[in-house]
Amino acid sequence: MKRHFTGLTDPGLVRSANQDSYYFDPEGRFFIVADGMGGHAGGEQASRIAAETIREYLEANWKSSDKSDVLLKTALKEANQAILIDQVEHPERQDMGTTAVIVAFRQKQVWRGHVGDSRLYRFGENTLEQLTEDQTWVGKAMKAGDITAEQAKVHPWRHVLSQCLGRKDLYQIDVAEIDLQVGDRLLLCSDGLTEEVPDEQIKSIMTEGETPEKTAAILVETAKENGGSDNVTVVLVSEEVA
Repeated sequence: MKRHFTGLTDPGLVRSANQDSYYFDPEGRFFIVADGMGGHAGGEQASRIAAETIREYLEANWKSSDKSDVLLKTALKEANQAILIDQVEHPERQDMGTTAVIVAFRQKQVWRGHVGDSRLYRFGENTLEQLTEDQTWVGKAMKAGDITAEQAKVHPWRHVLSQCLGRKDLYQIDVAEIDLQVGDRLLLCSDGLTEEVPDEQIKSIMTEGETPEKTAAILVETAKENGGSDNVTVVLVSEEVA
């Protein structure tokens, strides 16, 4: 088995700064995407703190006896606390926050953890499946049956998060194991991709069978061609036969 992975980020066509951050472990053990908010400096700082804190925690505790779900939850809690501390030290950034999505290959299992609306998809057997559930106002409204999926796409509150890192009232961290088959691809991304590129178009691009590097470049370029209204970040991971 050989793990192939790559990442790419772009500020898009409208924003002057890139408030997204991503990281992938050189050994292919874990992958992170974070999408910051709260003004120019605040958003950049929040996503950077989250990615760095998660990376440091996972590296330090990778070989611990902690179960993987506990490891990811704690990493996200540590990131939340690090952002809260920075808010106190820098009041001008007190409104900053960030999403985060993580994938970890550990102890012969694959796990995901996330807060916010950055997404994780699995592509395999010509099927694209969203594995994370957006923690947004419209996401909750859809789940309750108050609005439809079509209404959610254009709702004025579709960007309002119900959860993010950088809040004292963080109460929902979603963690779950992933069933990953040989040949499957995982896509971690910020909403700069999903706001501009619908799932069917993402699926079409993934179906082309290009290398992860080429696929990532096409996804980012397509988001820009479709408007590029936000920063866009993608990380692609695949398990291939050696």
